[in-house]
This record gives sequence, structure tokens and C-alpha cells, in this order.
Amino acid sequence: MAPVLALAQQPGTEPALPEIVVSVTHAARTSADLPASVDVIEAPAIREANAMVNLSEPLVRVPGVVVQNRNNYAQDLQVSVRGFGARSTFGVRGVRLYADGIPATMPDGQGQASHFDLASARRIEVLRGPFSALYGNSSGGVVSVLTENAAPGFHLEPWLQFGSDGFSHEGLKASGQESIVNYVVSGNRFHTSGYRAHSAATRDTGNARLRADLGDTTLTVVANAVRMPDVQDPLGVAREQFTADPRATDPTALLFNTRKSVDQRQLGLNLERDLGERDRLGLVLYGGRRSTVQYQAIPPAAQTAPSSAGGVIDLGRDYAGGDLRWTREQPLGPGTLQTTVGVSLDDLDEDRKGYENFVGTTLGVRGRLRRDEDNTARNFDQYLEAQWRLEPRWTLLAGVRHSEVRIESTDRFLANGNDSGAVTYRATNPVVGATWRPLEDLRVYASFGRGFETPTLNELSYRPATAGTAAAGFNFSLQPARSNNYEIGIKAGQGQQRVNVALFHIDTDNELTVLSNTGGRAVYQNAGATRRDGIELEATQAWAHGLTGLLSAAWMRARYAADFCSGPCTPASRVPSGNRIPGVPERTLYGEVAWKSGGFSTALEGKAVGPVQVDDVNSDHAPGYFLANVRATWEQRGGNWKLRESLRVDNLADRKVIGSVIVNEGNRRFFEPAPGRSWLAGVTLTRDW
Repeated sequence: MAPVLALAQQPGTEPALPEIVVSVTHAARTSADLPASVDVIEAPAIREANAMVNLSEPLVRVPGVVVQNRNNYAQDLQVSVRGFGARSTFGVRGVRLYADGIPATMPDGQGQASHFDLASARRIEVLRGPFSALYGNSSGGVVSVLTENAAPGFHLEPWLQFGSDGFSHEGLKASGQESIVNYVVSGNRFHTSGYRAHSAATRDTGNARLRADLGDTTLTVVANAVRMPDVQDPLGVAREQFTADPRATDPTALLFNTRKSVDQRQLGLNLERDLGERDRLGLVLYGGRRSTVQYQAIPPAAQTAPSSAGGVIDLGRDYAGGDLRWTREQPLGPGTLQTTVGVSLDDLDEDRKGYENFVGTTLGVRGRLRRDEDNTARNFDQYLEAQWRLEPRWTLLAGVRHSEVRIESTDRFLANGNDSGAVTYRATNPVVGATWRPLEDLRVYASFGRGFETPTLNELSYRPATAGTAAAGFNFSLQPARSNNYEIGIKAGQGQQRVNVALFHIDTDNELTVLSNTGGRAVYQNAGATRRDGIELEATQAWAHGLTGLLSAAWMRARYAADFCSGPCTPASRVPSGNRIPGVPERTLYGEVAWKSGGFSTALEGKAVGPVQVDDVNSDHAPGYFLANVRATWEQRGGNWKLRESLRVDNLADRKVIGSVIVNEGNRRFFEPAPGRSWLAGVTLTRDW
């Protein structure tokens, strides 16, 4: 685990590119001078006139990041950065997630974002490109959510939202500063009846952050929890089902009462201490438990084989870890050298059980035990990084991280044989970059980094059988994917007149892909080489009279660079070189024009997504689409009171679109429909003491 992005802005100034300071590379540095793509989404863009439920809401602003909102809360968001993570059928993978410095990505590379509390977030920070490799395994990109800092005094903020399809979201936040202690405590409940039948969900979230400034030491304690009982899963649908009814739910979802329950508790500690004028020590410790029970739509006949793990997944995950780092800054030649060295240790212990999803003729209930194992994933990483700032024109940055990931399974269900085993993955990943400043408000940079991505516990869970279907026992033959990442870019302007452009090229060997995905089990394989080439553009502009604009656009060509077979080799399963990687749109665009006057603000938004292939053989695709949205916020102040009302309407034209695809779904139920026209209204009351 590595320290996450942490940006700060000089007080009393307008947001200017050279004034943004980041610790994206493990130590505080000026964002403009970093040879990396870094984006920051501040609190107003996260919360104002938004549902504050999914990362898909704010991350739509970041080029190169695609968050497919499945509108299915029994399944996690599909988060991908430059195509990494797009294939995920369970959890978030290929992208590192953090909440207040505590990793939400486990040692095996699989992450969860359901406990992220957007209602108390002050900013979301995103790192793309080669320097993501400094975070170790599965770091195609980094997404970090940071809780807000409280203002002096005591503040109480209740709020309520309601909207289409039985949507409701209510919460209460208390915050303040007392002497040396700064605290924020937030709790909220979200509920929806669902756009589709059998897609109702309820989620309770709590988040607390306490920071104490003790002279040369800062201590921060973070605690959060999430509970999601019996969230309904409408499953994916086939194309003909979607065409006949955009709200379609597959009948098997009702037959088996497909659903998932989640309960998670987590506690973390972050200690920062100054050791003189040049040195700083940082320590992060964390631990937690996450329980998941999921009922799948697997027919009883498919569970008769001795190798079957049943149709109910029961996971109990205990996890803990820590990160220790030391930073020194000192003069060197004509500039300043800043060096960071650190070690990171993370541990995951998973109790995994599988049960039949029937008893007699009754479906959708827990039956006989079919799988029982203890799985562990541990990583031990060491990293070193140095930045040499040569005023006034050059900044050089280099680093290296060595990672060792060990995954082990102990089989306790021996009726079908002993499937215990272990595997260790190792990688040493260097990164290097340079930034040149020919003009005060212009930076040109280039960077290179090597990355790797191990199979997750979920991807290792089933090994292929002769017919390409899942078999009992772990698939320890899988190898980690390894990538070479290249990027060049320009950062121009400052304040609210900025343009950032990045061009990238990524070569990956042993890309992990789905071999088969049937009966609720995805079997994975290494599919050889892939290639990703793309360009990302982000521009902001401020005009007179409170009018501002934002444009975020990305184009990426993500292709397989070698032939392979998706399943048993037949002409129908052959994937030729040049096929598009599924789950990755070639084009994405977001733009908005906003106007603010006094306590009123409004904006017109536009979002476009290109076609998305559904499988490796490119047999079908989700069509591209364009959606227009509008939002408005009103604010009134009186004494110590503040009242804010908001209104939002999404998909103004009521277009029928597919929000996401389930990559390589074996029953060809690839598609997850997105809502038509929907509305959201909210009110927030704040009282200060």
C-alpha cells in the first residue's frame, strides 16, 4: 500500500495549475511539474445536484476513466482506466482504490468501492499513466476519495433526496474543530426500487474521520462501515430482451431470487511526523472485515457434478496492512532532490464457502455445502522514488517498486479431492519521467513505466475443464499480465483557463481474459499480447458573468495483438489479432456549460460513449449513445443557517440505452439497461455554531 494522492491549494488564491501540490508520487510535489496525468474533482462537483451514490457521477469528468453504472447494486461498478479493469465481472480490478489513505484494493488486486462516502468527500483524485505503477499490483490507475476537513466551530447538516424509481437518500453530517482536534462524522441511507424489476437496493453507509495536530506530529483516525442487505440482482439480458423491453429482467432472476448481501467494517490510522527540517516519517495502519453472501441463478442440474461449487457464494474476508515511508528533501547541485523510501505489507484471509441454491424443489435458498476453503493473499513491497527539480526549466522523476504477492488456498472440502495449492508472483517495476517548462504556463512531459497485474482470488477460483467449463480447485497456471506504459503530454494555462493533452501507448503481455463465463463462474486465461493507443483532452474555460465550460474527451484504440481462442479452439471461438478488447469504448466525451449568479447555479451537461464490444470474438456490441442532462442549485443564507435546494434531470431525451455490458457472458445475456429520463430533487440544511 502506498500513500495516495493528496492535493492542497494555497489559501486565498484562485485555483492555479502551478499552485496545486500533490503527493501522488509518495511526497508533496507541484502537480504541473509532474510527468503524469493527475485530475482532481472538488466537493461541489461531487455533491451539488448529484445523487452522491456512485463514483460514476463525478468520474465522468475525467478523460480516460470509464465507470459503467450497471444500475445493479448487487454488482460493483465497472471502473476502468485506459482499458484496465474493463473485463471485471466481480469487484473492481486493474485500478487501485483508496479512501483517506486506506486501500480499498486488496493484495490480490481486487477492490470494492461500496463504502466510499461521497456525502462527506472533499475531493476525488485520479492518477493515470505510467506512474500508477508505483502503487504495485493491479495499478492501471489510482482513484482516491478524501474526506473533507471541518471548519472551526460545530456544524450540523441534515439532507434529503428523492427521485425516480423509488429513489431516496437521507443523511446527517456533523463536523467541527475543537482545539487540536478536527472531526467529521457522516451517516446516510440510500434506497431504490430499481429501474428494472427485481433491482431494489438499500445501502447504509457511515464514515468518520478525526485528525489531531500534535505539534510536529499529525494523527488521523478513519473509520467507516457499509451494510447492504439482500440487494436484488436483475442479471443481464440478451439483445432481443432489451429490444422488446428496455426495462427487461431475465426470468431466472425471479426464479432463483438472485441477490447479494454485504457487511463491511474498517478502521485505519495515519501518522505523519516531522524529523527536523529535511525529513518526514509516515505510517499507515489499517484493518477490517467484509462479508458477502450472493445467490446466483445456476440451475440445479448444473450443480450435480462433483466439481461444482454450488449456486451460493459465502465469503468472509479479514484484511489488514501497513505502509511505512521516509522522505528527505535536500539541495543537490543546481536544484533540490526529494527522496522517498518505503515498505508496504498487506494481508487478506478469505473464508470461502459454496452451497447449493436449492433444497428439494425450492429454489433460491441455501442448500448443501459444496465448497469450503481458506484462501490467503499477501504482498510485501519495497519502493524508492526520487525527484530532482532543476530550476527554472526541468524536473526529473524516477522510481522503482519491487512487489511479491503470494496466494495460497487450503481446501477443507475433500469429498471431490484435495485442491490445495499456492503460487507466488514477483515483479520489479521502474518508472521514469521528465518535465520541461519552456514558458511560465506551459509544461511538456514524457514518462515511461512498467506495471503488472496478478490474477485475483476470484479469477483464480476456477480452473478450466475439457469443455471449457469451470472445474473445482484454483487455476494456479495463470500468470500475471505485464505492461510497458509510455506517455507524452502538455499542460498549459492556469486558473480556470487550462488545457491538458496526453498521448499514451501501452503494450501488455499475458493479458488476462475470460475463457468461459457460465453458471455464475468465470474461468480466466492468459491471452497473449494487447496494445492500447490513445489521446486524452481536458479543457476548462471561464467567461464573463459567471459562465464556465468544461470539456473532457478521450479516444483509445484497444486491440488484441496476438491470436488466441476464447474457449475450446474452434472457428467460432478464434480471436484474431486486431479484435477490439471488450468492455472498452473507443470514444468517450463529457462536456458542460455552467452559469452561476449569486446563490443560483445551473448547468447543461452532455455525455457521449462509443460502441462497446461484448466479448473477445466481437460477436455483438452495445451501441454508442449521447445523453443530455440538466442540473440546478439554489442557496439561501441567513445568520448561521444555510439552505440549499437542488434539482436534476438525466437523459432529457428519454433515450433507451445500454449502460454496461457483462464481458464474455456465457448465456449471451451481455446487456444491462440504463434508465430512461429520470429526476432527482434534494434539500440540505446547514447550521453553524
